[in-house]
Amino acid sequence: MKRYWLLGLWALLMALPSVAQQIMYSNLKGLAENRGDTVTTLKVERRSKNQIYLMGGADYRIVVNNNQDLSKYLKSNCYAVQIDTSLYVNCKKMRYKRYRLGQWYAHAIRVREKVFFCAQPVGQVATSTLTPSEATKLGGEVGDAINACGLVNARVFYELNFETGKSEFVGKERMLQLLEGHPKLKADFEKETSESAQVVGRYLMSLAKDF
Repeated sequence: MKRYWLLGLWALLMALPSVAQQIMYSNLKGLAENRGDTVTTLKVERRSKNQIYLMGGADYRIVVNNNQDLSKYLKSNCYAVQIDTSLYVNCKKMRYKRYRLGQWYAHAIRVREKVFFCAQPVGQVATSTLTPSEATKLGGEVGDAINACGLVNARVFYELNFETGKSEFVGKERMLQLLEGHPKLKADFEKETSESAQVVGRYLMSLAKDF
């Protein structure tokens, strides 16, 4: 009888909806040390291409329904958020050289003590590696419009520096450094011709799984 009761209890627990583990990191140090505040009410929303084109910013909004104060904190002051195995960094807090990366949240990957996040190319990254050739040819307002449209879809990876709080572009040279000690992955990456997030992200995910 006791056995059937335990089986029934186990089945009931399995049927209950699981609550995602959610952690808010208030600053760079908290993210670096993986120390934050546990919550249960966060909601992740993917922003549309039109929203990004018209207002700029990163790919995700993180809000709390019926809690305007906490939603405002998430938008302006929170540094990063962990929801289950997914990490998001607040681009309002991110910098690449002298360039801001806009508002809202970008998806990130943690590889041991390092964090890499996926966002739009800005500054030298945008002009030297990902600017559409049509924009260069046309110039002026038309060229700027084409360039803006292209960057809505373009993504690259940046590495967050825990000492300075600044970010560095993860291009071919940096990726090859990260792949030292992984000869098969390094050999495969040497054949790649793109520094886009789609390509670089595959290798970062492989590194994350190895550790």
